Amino acid sequence: MAALVVAEVPPRNPEAALSQAAPAEPGEVLARAGTLCVTLARDANDIALAQRLRHHVFAGELGARITDPGGLDRDIFDPHCLHLIVRDQVRDEVVGTYRMLMPAQARRLGCLYTEQEFWLTRLDPIRDELVELGRSCVHPAYRGGATIMLLWSAIGALLARSGLRFLIGCASVPMHDGGAVAASLYRQLAAEHLAPEPWRVWPRERLPVESFAAVTAPLPPLLKGYLRAGAKLLGEPHCDPEFGCADFPLMLSLDALAGRYRRRFAG
Repeated sequence: MAALVVAEVPPRNPEAALSQAAPAEPGEVLARAGTLCVTLARDANDIALAQRLRHHVFAGELGARITDPGGLDRDIFDPHCLHLIVRDQVRDEVVGTYRMLMPAQARRLGCLYTEQEFWLTRLDPIRDELVELGRSCVHPAYRGGATIMLLWSAIGALLARSGLRFLIGCASVPMHDGGAVAASLYRQLAAEHLAPEPWRVWPRERLPVESFAAVTAPLPPLLKGYLRAGAKLLGEPHCDPEFGCADFPLMLSLDALAGRYRRRFAG
């Protein structure tokens, strides 16, 4: 993908982007493969199923400190987001999820979730075209790669109708080892995928990558999915003690996402 530079962003009417409604109907199938299909959550029950899956993965599997008595992972951003869910239609079970914060909702909230972890000042010129992705997780039995690819296909199909241009999100790397794997992955990715200087962001709680010796580690599926979709790394990772992970800031353009993810799974 060509390097992203501010000068290449054509001028747009900010109000047009901010007035975008949800570009799909709740329950509409955005992508499918085999027994799996991706839709927007239909109602509060669908959202709760996604939040329960998030709690199962983040707290039960990864050890995040989530104390919700109902066994859900939820925060103040959830009511303002679109929630993508992957459902196994045979088992009638939600097995994957992603949430999306559109520019108009981010404007009403006053911030993106990412701003709790990074200084995003340099992205101010494109805020009205910036869709935030977050809270991605997949049930352990469905992590062969196809589920993440299916989610990316749905994201591409959804945003192709919106007129919005950019996606921002974080990919998390567990820090059970103190951060050595995350530091090594950062050095590896920065060599090939680091965004140009005008797009750089800064972590609020920086991982001291220079303090760790190099180790060998495979790319986590979500991080691999971002890069395959054309994402650029925006800077050093942020340390998230609540979730016990290092968060890598990433951004991609919808043009980069217009390849095999949408073509392979659309419909």
